[in-house]
Amino acid sequence: MSGTTAERQDAATGAAPAAAPAPHPPLEGAARIIGSIALSTAVFMNVLDTSIANVSIPTIAGDLGVSSSQGTWVITSFGVANAITVPLTGWLTQRFGQVRLFLMSTLLFVLTSWLCGFASSLEALVVFRVLQGAVAGPMIPLSQTLMLASFPREKSGMALAIWAMTTLVAPVAGPLLGGWISDTYTWPWIFYINVPVGLLAAWFSWRIYKDRESPTRHIPIDRMGLALLVVWVGALQVMLDKGQELDWFSSPVIVTLAVVSVVAFVFFLIWELTEAHPIVDLRLFLGRNFTIGVLTLAVAYGVFFANVVLMPLWLQRFMGYTATDAGWVTAPVGLFAILLTPVVGRLLASQDPRRLVTFAFLVFALVSYMRSGFNTQADMATLIVPTVIQGIAMAAFFVPLTAISLSGLDPARIPAASGLSNFARLTAGAFGTSITTTLWDDRAAFHHARLSEVAHPGSPGFDSAFETLRQTLDPARALSYIDGLLNTQAFTLSALDIFHASAVIFVLLTALVWLARPNRSGPAGGAAEAAGGAH
Repeated sequence: MSGTTAERQDAATGAAPAAAPAPHPPLEGAARIIGSIALSTAVFMNVLDTSIANVSIPTIAGDLGVSSSQGTWVITSFGVANAITVPLTGWLTQRFGQVRLFLMSTLLFVLTSWLCGFASSLEALVVFRVLQGAVAGPMIPLSQTLMLASFPREKSGMALAIWAMTTLVAPVAGPLLGGWISDTYTWPWIFYINVPVGLLAAWFSWRIYKDRESPTRHIPIDRMGLALLVVWVGALQVMLDKGQELDWFSSPVIVTLAVVSVVAFVFFLIWELTEAHPIVDLRLFLGRNFTIGVLTLAVAYGVFFANVVLMPLWLQRFMGYTATDAGWVTAPVGLFAILLTPVVGRLLASQDPRRLVTFAFLVFALVSYMRSGFNTQADMATLIVPTVIQGIAMAAFFVPLTAISLSGLDPARIPAASGLSNFARLTAGAFGTSITTTLWDDRAAFHHARLSEVAHPGSPGFDSAFETLRQTLDPARALSYIDGLLNTQAFTLSALDIFHASAVIFVLLTALVWLARPNRSGPAGGAAEAAGGAH
C-alpha cells in the first residue's frame, strides 16, 4: 500500500494532515453573491434531474418502442449510479481538490445530459443515464462545502439556508417542468435544458473559486471497498425498484438481490473499518452529532419523500387529476420554503437547532394529520392548504439537521461527511418510496375486503346502485363500475392510513433529535469553521 506513514495514519484516524495550509477567508460582496448563485444553479440542475424524467416516462417509453415498465430503468439507472458515487466525494476530493472536482462533475454532467437527449434506443439512454448519475454524485456535497466556505462563520446558517432552498424546491419543480416540456416540445429537451444552465454555472464557479482550491493528497484507491459498495448499493436499488413489480420476496430474483445486498454490505462494513484508506469514512459515525443528525435526517426525509410520491399517485389514479394538475397541488410546498429558509438560516446563529427541528417535525405531523382527514370529495383548495403549510416545515428541518450533522467535524472531513449524509438521505428516500407504495397496495386490499363485506349483492345499497346503473349499462359493466368505486375508496382509505402513520413518526422523531449535543459555541459554528478550514 502506497503513501507515507503520516498519510496512512491520517486516513486511519480521519485527522487532517499536519501541514494543512491556512483556510481561505470568506468571500465578500458581489463575489459571494455570484458564487452562491452559481453553486445553487448547479445543484438545482442536479436535483431537478432526479425527478424531471418521472412524468415523462410514458412519453419516452412510447417514443423508444418499449413498455412503461422498461422505461422506469431511465430513473433506476440514474439513481443507482448517483447513490454509489455520492459517498466517494471525500476520497475524490483528496485526489483532485474540491474546486476541480466540482467543475469536472458539472461539465461532465452537461456532456452526459447532451448524450441522453441524443439517445435513440432505451439501451443507449440507460447507459448515458448511468454515466450522468455517476458524474453527478460529488456535485451536491461539494456545493455544500464550497457554499459554507464562502460565508463567515457567523453567517454559516445563511449559507446552509441558501444551499437548502435549491435542494428542497427542485424536486417539486421537476415533475411540473418535465410534464410541460414533454407536452410542449419533445422529451429530449428535459436533458438538453441542462446544457446552457450547466455551462453558465461552471463558468461562474471557476471565475469565483479557481484560487480557492483545497490541498490534494495522492492516496491509493480502495478498490475492494469500491467494488463492494457498487455491489450492495446496486443490488439494493434494483431490489427496491423492482420489488413491487415482481411481488417482492415471492420472487427468486428479489430474494437473490436481497442476499447479495446484505452479504456485500456486511463485508463492506468490515473492510472499510479496517482499511487504512477507506473509500467511505465510516468512522464519521463515531461522532454523536453526525450519527444522530444523519439518522434523523434520513428517516424524516424518507417519510417526507414517500408522501411527496404518494400524493400525486393518489390524485392521478383515483381523483381524476392530470399529471399537470397533480403537480400544481404539490408545487405550493416551495412557497414558504423559499420565503422562510433564509430566516431559519439567521436563527441558527442564536437558536438551538434542535428546537427548530422539533418545530419542523411538529408541523410535518400537523400536515400529515390534516391529510389523514381527506376524502374523495375534497376540492383542490382543500388539498393545497396542507401543502402550503408543509413549506414551513421544509424550511425549518433540513438546514438545522445539516448544521447538527457537520457540527464539530474536522475541516478535512467535511466533504466526506456531506457525501455520506447525502447518500443516507437518498437511500432513505428510495426505502421510503418502496415501503410506502407497497403498504398502499396492501392496505388497499384490506380495505377493499372490508368494504366488500358491506357492499355486496343482496345488500340494499349495492342492489340499489346496481339497478340504477343497469338502466344505462350492461350487467358486467355495471359490476365493474361498482368495483371501481370500491377501489377508489379502498385506496383512499389506505392513503389516509399512511398519512396518519407519518404524523406519528414525525412526533416520535422530535425525541430522537434531542439525543444530539450541538456545539455550544454556535449551532452552525462547527460546520462553518470546518468548511472554512477546508479551503
